[in-house]
Amino acid sequence: MKYASEADLQSCEEMIRHGSSSFYYAFSWLTSPQKEAVHVIYAFCRMIDDSVDEPEQSLYTIQELQSLFANLEQAEGHFIWPSLRWLFEAFPSLSRAPFQRQMDGQTYDLTFTRYSTMRELEHYCYLVAGTVGEMLLPVLKGEHSEEIRHSGIALGKAMQIVNIMRDIGEDGRRGRRYIPLELLSKHGYTEEELENGVIDDRFRALMDELRLLAEQWFATGLGDLQAYPERSAFTVELAATFYAGIMDVIVENEYDVFSRRAYVDDTRKRELLIQVAIRHGVDLEMLERPAVS
Repeated sequence: MKYASEADLQSCEEMIRHGSSSFYYAFSWLTSPQKEAVHVIYAFCRMIDDSVDEPEQSLYTIQELQSLFANLEQAEGHFIWPSLRWLFEAFPSLSRAPFQRQMDGQTYDLTFTRYSTMRELEHYCYLVAGTVGEMLLPVLKGEHSEEIRHSGIALGKAMQIVNIMRDIGEDGRRGRRYIPLELLSKHGYTEEELENGVIDDRFRALMDELRLLAEQWFATGLGDLQAYPERSAFTVELAATFYAGIMDVIVENEYDVFSRRAYVDDTRKRELLIQVAIRHGVDLEMLERPAVS
């Protein structure tokens, strides 16, 4: 059974560096082995997501990933398998259950593509993103209470709501509608109007309601930061702040999520970085060089 080499872990790092510059930069302030563990978790979640969203370009189907993960000790053929074996050995309190739930959640996108209620949406957000919070807690916090587990889940769900807001146009072109009929109906906005990219006061109101939900979950997710080691607390808040900033950009883009992709540029990231550093009492000089082991 092959365990991760330095090259395997570097390949995971490349996946997060190319796939999410915000997460890569935020978590680059961690020290080893936490930093490498985040890279491995991201890489596997990215593979799960790609197996559903871009199956023609993915090495594995979601069913193949589920089968290989279930037989992780024997899995070979890709750097992710020895990297995952390293991860579970390095962090023995890390459960495999949230990884399995993450895969289960992604399979929803194969058959369940239009949501009716906010409760259905929240359950989906838990499966595909709240589970990531569960994966990260043993890495960033170590032993943790059930209360802190719930805050980690809330942070993941908040980020997924941001994803849904940002990707409405892209998801629509894939035949998916995550905005529940319940929310559309509440604001007198139709499925047809969503498909046609109508932006008016009704659409802005439903987006603002989604933003409020995300902000509530962000607040819950960041409410227990004092229980984390300081460097972990800093990186978690930084990642959350970068992600929440996407919602500000959506507003600045006049809620056009149909033809424009909202992202936080490097200048704004730097401004947010300084704000978070000041809140945590981090020496600004260290911001020029993320921690290395």
